[in-house]
Amino acid sequence: MASLDDFDRAILRILQVDNRTPQHKIGEAVNLSTPSVQRRIRRMEAEGIIDANVALVNPDAVGLPLTIFVEVELISETPDKIDVAKSAFREAPEVQQCFYVTGEVDFILTVVVDSMSTYEDFTRRMFFQSGNIKKFRTLVSMDTIKSGRTLKI
Repeated sequence: MASLDDFDRAILRILQVDNRTPQHKIGEAVNLSTPSVQRRIRRMEAEGIIDANVALVNPDAVGLPLTIFVEVELISETPDKIDVAKSAFREAPEVQQCFYVTGEVDFILTVVVDSMSTYEDFTRRMFFQSGNIKKFRTLVSMDTIKSGRTLKI
């Protein structure tokens, strides 16, 4: 675990809300100079504390209204077969999140698509052609109540 002081945590709280906040404004908010804020942000980026600076795009606004959660169970759970599944899910553009989990299923995916026919094509490509998918269960989101990546720091 990275060592973060109170200043680092305060900077991260601000950046999680809006990573375009000017560094001088961050400095004013946390009582640090702009160069100090800049050094801390660069260090946290280099250490992997800050993963990326990205724009969160509204899926509905770009014609991708369906969010689907998929539970996936593999036939074979050998390390090489698990790695193949991880790689396939990682590379699929429809998969927004993929978690390798414990319990009755092996993976939970968040898939975002424009239509059910696109999802059907996805299942054929990812599950039926895989040869190592025992079963999958689909849960279609009816409404997004909360979606985010803001951590309580």
